Amino acid sequence: KPNLSNPWDKAAAGWNDHGDVIRSWLGDVTAAMVNAARITTGSRVLDIAAGAGDQTLDIARRVGVTGHVLATDLSERILALAARNAQAHGFAQVHTRVADAQALEMAGANFDAAVCRLGLMFCAKPLLALTEVRRALKPGGQFSAVVFSAPPQNPCLTITMAIARRYAGLPPAVGAEPGSLLSLGQPGLLAKLLGEAGFVDITVQAVAAPFKLPSSQHYVNFVRAAGSPIIEMLTQCPMEIQQRAWDEMAVALSRFNTDTGWEGPNELLLCGGTAP
Repeated sequence: KPNLSNPWDKAAAGWNDHGDVIRSWLGDVTAAMVNAARITTGSRVLDIAAGAGDQTLDIARRVGVTGHVLATDLSERILALAARNAQAHGFAQVHTRVADAQALEMAGANFDAAVCRLGLMFCAKPLLALTEVRRALKPGGQFSAVVFSAPPQNPCLTITMAIARRYAGLPPAVGAEPGSLLSLGQPGLLAKLLGEAGFVDITVQAVAAPFKLPSSQHYVNFVRAAGSPIIEMLTQCPMEIQQRAWDEMAVALSRFNTDTGWEGPNELLLCGGTAP
């Protein structure tokens, strides 16, 4: 039974159902993240904020039967889907554990590598999460993560959030609030936090990750099913008001129509660091 007080439990099915869309969007950056973490055959890997486990499958494939992958997430429901997906692919080397990234409590676990794809920015105290990750790695262990970059480079997010806030009766956002989608996009912030958490050999690079779909309505359908922060913002509104918000988003986002479909700009930051 889902914990409906956990917004990610509510969005779990939608995120899982859009697995093919997410894989198409994030396939290249996921491969780059796995490479940056130097994951290889036999590696023991911690996958933080794993969600429904799309990237967990890639990691399991990479480590093989002699490796081990522990997928963690705040949402018990979404982890159950990750476990089911791993089982469906025959990956017995994947295990799951409900855990807050800011309270992993895995110091001395000596993982070879750790990754976090689009989860770190949701931590209200990302330095705490990064410190927890570093403690879970063996000396020389590698960490790699992907987060959204700055607001100007992610207009799909800023447009949908601005419309959702207006319909929800919230004031316009001023800067990126801690724990929000764009909270780690400020130039230099991610590298600074990695350093403060004790990582060395730190790298941060911007990666374009356009979202390609048949239409802006397809993107809105994805956000409506899986975009927990936007869903939560609108959830208190009457259904007809919610529908007006979704309709307005589809119209506003149609500016990214092309001759071959819809292409929404997104920019991510791919970071890496080594536990000393």
